[in-house]
Amino acid sequence: MKPDLAGLDPLDVNLATRTCVGDALARSAAIFADRPAVIDHGEVVTYGALDAAADAFATSLLEHGAQRQSAVTLLMGNSWRFIATYFACARAGLVAMPLNVTLTTSDLAWIVNDARSTTLVVDDAWLGLLERLLPELPNVTNVVIVGVGEVANTTADVTRWDALAAKAAPAPRVLVEDRDTVQCLYTSGTTSRPKGVLVSHVSVLVAGLTNALMMEYRWGATPSVLLNVLPLFHTTALNTLCLPVLFTGGTVVLPGPFDPRTVLGEIESRRVTHVMLLPMMWAAIVRELDATAHDVDSVRRAIYAMAPMPRDLLDRVARAFNRADVILGSGQTEVVPATVLQWPEHRTSAPESWGPSVPTVMTRCLDPEGNVVPANETGEIAYRGPHVASGYWNNRDANTAAFAHGWFHSGDVGHVDERGVVWFTDRLKDIIKSGGENVSSVDVERVVSSVPGVAESVIVGVPDPYWGEAVCAVIVPDGTVERAALPGAVIEYAKAHLAGFQVPKRVVVTSELPKTATGKTRKHEVRAWLSRVTGDGERNDVSGEAHQ
Repeated sequence: MKPDLAGLDPLDVNLATRTCVGDALARSAAIFADRPAVIDHGEVVTYGALDAAADAFATSLLEHGAQRQSAVTLLMGNSWRFIATYFACARAGLVAMPLNVTLTTSDLAWIVNDARSTTLVVDDAWLGLLERLLPELPNVTNVVIVGVGEVANTTADVTRWDALAAKAAPAPRVLVEDRDTVQCLYTSGTTSRPKGVLVSHVSVLVAGLTNALMMEYRWGATPSVLLNVLPLFHTTALNTLCLPVLFTGGTVVLPGPFDPRTVLGEIESRRVTHVMLLPMMWAAIVRELDATAHDVDSVRRAIYAMAPMPRDLLDRVARAFNRADVILGSGQTEVVPATVLQWPEHRTSAPESWGPSVPTVMTRCLDPEGNVVPANETGEIAYRGPHVASGYWNNRDANTAAFAHGWFHSGDVGHVDERGVVWFTDRLKDIIKSGGENVSSVDVERVVSSVPGVAESVIVGVPDPYWGEAVCAVIVPDGTVERAALPGAVIEYAKAHLAGFQVPKRVVVTSELPKTATGKTRKHEVRAWLSRVTGDGERNDVSGEAHQ
C-alpha cells in the first residue's frame, strides 16, 4: 500500500517526512535555543547560534556551486565551526568529508581527488598543509578559510567562513533522501590506499539516538555534558560522542588537546557528566588525581575505547570516579559505533568482553563460508542493521567482500557467548601464527600491559625461521622500573599468566609507539621497524630504541 501523493510537491513531502541529520540540530535549537550547545576552548556557543550558522553556511555552499551529494572536504581541528560545517553539509544535501590530518600528504591529496571534491574548508592552522596539497588538487575550485590567514598561488575562489556563516539565511529547501550519504570518512590505509566509507543520514541518526539511549543522555531540564578530546574527523568523536549529545539537547565541551589537569579542571567547572578517553589518558588522569584533588562527582559515565585497559587501571578509574559507570565501547567506521557496548555490570562480570550488541545492531560470528557459528565458537564478527555503512566509495571489490552472505564483515575475530556478549580475539590480519598455534595479540597485550613498569605495549608477529612467526612484545616503560630489567620481567610475568606458545619470544623496549590520531597503535609500522632493529636477534631479551 502506498499513499497517492500526485497532488503534492515532492519536496514538501520530503521536508515533512525525511530522516535528515541536519534537522536534528534544528529540533534541539527549537527547544533549547539559549542553552550552550558547544563550549569551544571556553567560548560558549548556544543552540540558537549553532543552528543559525549551519543554515547560513549551508546556503553559502549551495550559492557557491556545491552540487547535491558532492563531497565538502573539512581540513579542520576540533571546534564549534567544524560541527556547524558538518550540520550545514547535512542540510544542503552535501557530503561532509573530514580529513585525518595525521595521514601523509600523498594520501590526503589522493583522498580529495578520489572523492572528486571541489570545495575545501580549512582552518588557519592547516594553511601550510593546504598550500602543499593544492598543486595536487586540480578539482578544488572553492576554498573557505576559518580564520584570517591567506592562501598563496591558487586559482580557487577563496572566502571566509565567519563571513559566510554570519549571513542571515533560512534553512535551505533542498531534497534530502533518507539514504543519501551524509558523511564520507576515509579509513587509514596500511597496505593500500585509504577507503572512503559512505554513511547515510539513517545510519547516523539511528546510531546517534541509540548511543544517547545507551549512554543515558538526558533530554529535558538536566542536560548531559560531554567532554571530548578525541579528533572530530574520527567516527568515535563525531558519531559516538558529540552528535548524540547534540541530538538530545546536551552540551559538548571541547577543551583542546588532552592535558590531564585541563580535563579535570573542565570536569569540575562544567559539571561534566560523560567522558571518553583512551586507556593511556585514563592512566594520566588517575595519576593527576593522586597528586591533586578535583571534584569529579558529576561524572556518570567514564568510557574507554581503542585498546584494552589493564584490570588494575580499571579498578583505579572506578575508585576515582566512584559515581560513574566505567565501561568499554567498541565499533568501527563502517558500522557507526557503538555497535556493541558493555553494560555497567560487565566491568566486574566480563571486563575483557566487548559487551552485548546495542538494540539497533545484530552481531554474529561467521565461518569462512558465511554460516553463523554456534555460541562460544570462534568466527569472524559480522553485523546487520541500520548502523552499517552504505558501502565504500569507488571500490567495488571491497564492497563485494564486505557484504558477502548478507552481513557486514568486520575483519575481527571473536565469539558471541550464550548471553549475547561479544568477545574480541584479534583482527584477522593481526593473528600471529607461531609454531602451529594461533596467538591473539590482544590476549598477550592485556597481560604484558599489566607488568609493573610497563606503560604501554603492542604485540606483533615477526618472521622467524623456527616458529614461522615469533611473538614479539614492544613495550614503553613508565619509568618506575629499571629499563634493562623490563624484558626479563615481561618474560617471567608472561610465563606465569599465559600458555607457553603465547609467551613473547622477543621483548623490545622503546620510548614511544606510532599511533593513529585516536590512539591506536600502527602495527604495520611497528613490524617494519622491528625488521630493522631486531633482525635475527637473540630471543627473549632483545631491547631496542624506536626512532619513529
